[in-house]
Amino acid sequence: MTSNGKDPNLTPTEEAWDEEADDIRIKGVGWKELWLKEDWWAIWVGLGIVIVAVLFFLNGGSIKWIAIKPGRWSTLGEAVGHFTAHLPQYIAMFVLWLAVFTVSVRIMGHKLSEFIPSFIFVFVFSIIIFVIGAWEHAHHYNLEPPLVALVLGMLISNIIGLPKWMDTGFRVEYYIKIGIVLLGATLPFTLIIWAGPVAIVQASIVSIVTFMTIYFVAKKLGLDRRLGATLGAGGAVCGVSGAIAIAGAVGAKKEHAPIAITMVILWAIVMIFFLPLVSRAMGLHAGVAGAWVGTSEFADAAGFAAAQAYGALAENLKDIPGKQDDAVWAFTLMKVVGRDIWIGIWAFVLALISTMKWERKAGQKPDAAEIWWRFPKFVIGFILASLIITAISQGYSFADYGKIVKPELVGPIKTLRTWAFIFCFFSIGLTTRFRELASVGMKPFQAFTTGVVVNVILGFILSAVVFASYWSNLSH
Repeated sequence: MTSNGKDPNLTPTEEAWDEEADDIRIKGVGWKELWLKEDWWAIWVGLGIVIVAVLFFLNGGSIKWIAIKPGRWSTLGEAVGHFTAHLPQYIAMFVLWLAVFTVSVRIMGHKLSEFIPSFIFVFVFSIIIFVIGAWEHAHHYNLEPPLVALVLGMLISNIIGLPKWMDTGFRVEYYIKIGIVLLGATLPFTLIIWAGPVAIVQASIVSIVTFMTIYFVAKKLGLDRRLGATLGAGGAVCGVSGAIAIAGAVGAKKEHAPIAITMVILWAIVMIFFLPLVSRAMGLHAGVAGAWVGTSEFADAAGFAAAQAYGALAENLKDIPGKQDDAVWAFTLMKVVGRDIWIGIWAFVLALISTMKWERKAGQKPDAAEIWWRFPKFVIGFILASLIITAISQGYSFADYGKIVKPELVGPIKTLRTWAFIFCFFSIGLTTRFRELASVGMKPFQAFTTGVVVNVILGFILSAVVFASYWSNLSH
């Protein structure tokens, strides 16, 4: 820090956000958010890929040449042979991702001298992770790419260690948001309309109950109510994004958001393994398990990893009903469409309570536009991507969709989506440092853990009992 209290390591954009943090968190940054915030860049990048894919498709082509991924292999020679044959495609895809991220990250104010080498590191290891997941026996050992990425990242971060500047390239939220926008292109919008109301009802119940549980336990333990609200949002809404948004809305102290984020990451990692294992032991339908994960996970990336892992088991084991898409669709509808929309609602309500009751400052009124500023914008991209693909495919029969649209249009988008998710999972592991997690203290942990218990039990009852018929028939 310099004598004026500024951090000399901040870029101009980061410094502006640091100086006006309270005002920006509550009121947004106006039109500048269109190019300064990751949510909007996720929309531009995700929809850009979808639109380009559609244009190629409408003109009789496809982007599948550049949307390359490792094929199934049984011997190392087969894996090496695949890369030898497709090396130009991998180079082209790397250049595409690097160009997109370089432009957007620079505009958002980050140092390219730090981001570029860090992203190269992420991309190279993502190839290795993808190759491991393509091994023909991988599913027998639960070596799904998301889980491999997470574990490998944690091992590197906590055993080997990496320079702190490399975190610039480990952009967890950015990668997951792009992946979710691309995910919209693989989901028929009719499915969202059909199952969306159920997801919203279930999400509303869980969001309110979990938030209230964490908040009141935190108050009972003597924690600052602003910290209680930040912890509650992290557990009830959408993890890291929810904690950051609510911390700004209630005027939380500087250390409150990192504490909540630590709790989210800790329990998100636990749930990646716990929920699929328990679902497997109970033989839950893939759709039901996906809904339970969507209800009870605390971060989009971790939840998708858990849902995809269980979906893969359903795809490969005959004793688990459902398909992989059932788990992923249910999770997406429950978490992204259902719970994540609560971030704007909670932000506005808590901004209102904070300014009118907690702070009681004369003449200060909450901004009614807070719901818009706090709404997770990437959900808009998700819906638009779904609408675009729905419009393109509506003239095809189901059989023709499977033979033409899916392999030539949706398939390549799905492949690029998977790459974005692997970037994200690996980055989560690389930024999870157990030493930092241990320094938080017990009271926030106790408050958040109480919410976890309530969340998991309530989520199971709603997913596997109350709305089980909905979640087990998503693809029928």
